[in-house]
Amino acid sequence: MPDPWEVWLHRAEHTATGHVPGIPLPAWLRSTRGEHRWPINLSVIAAIVLQWLLPPRFIEPFPRYLMPVLEGALLVGLTIADPVRVERGGAVIRLATIVQIVLISIANAVSAGLLIGAILDGKAGSQAVPLLMSAASIWVTNVIAFGLWYWEFDRGGPVRRAQGTSRFPDLMFPQMASPELAPPDWEPQFVDYLYLSFTNATAFSPTDVMPLARWAKLTMLVQSAVSLSLAALVIARAVNILRT
Repeated sequence: MPDPWEVWLHRAEHTATGHVPGIPLPAWLRSTRGEHRWPINLSVIAAIVLQWLLPPRFIEPFPRYLMPVLEGALLVGLTIADPVRVERGGAVIRLATIVQIVLISIANAVSAGLLIGAILDGKAGSQAVPLLMSAASIWVTNVIAFGLWYWEFDRGGPVRRAQGTSRFPDLMFPQMASPELAPPDWEPQFVDYLYLSFTNATAFSPTDVMPLARWAKLTMLVQSAVSLSLAALVIARAVNILRT
């Protein structure tokens, strides 16, 4: 019998080229309307709030208001430019989106670095609950940030995915390999990429979504490494505090 993994890849390859007999062309290969913007906005707002609520020692060297204000301003601008659905292309809109994700990622990376440094230096404090709450905020923001990265770069971004201009996926979802198991109008949207980010951060490896492009593999590698380091150090420090 053929190896199930080989069968899965074979079906994925034929699905990507639109040559599966008897199966209509799935939505992710057709030109469709852009996805709704509100899930992206809610996630960005959540990341901004979580960054704002962090203790000041985990926000330095930035002023407390700097990153949240910049991220919020970009969010307002993007919502005005493309209010209901993510369907307007253009270099300016995409650049603003990438800058927003970069700001969220940089601010969270600095916070994670400061938290890890404080734990290693023994300056993380003597209370486990505030430490765990700060770590949880950084971890959730990390999930949101990487979910945005996957969403923005898979097959050229949300606008190109909606236009169906890129046929070969960077991230292979199960519904792509087995389109008969999904509605004909199914295509990956932000929630799917957020789920991918969450599972990669908890399992430290791909689960049901397979990275095909090298950038996707490296990005998932970095996310798993960051999540593993953060979880291991914070849990170890919290347990040590509770024992003393």
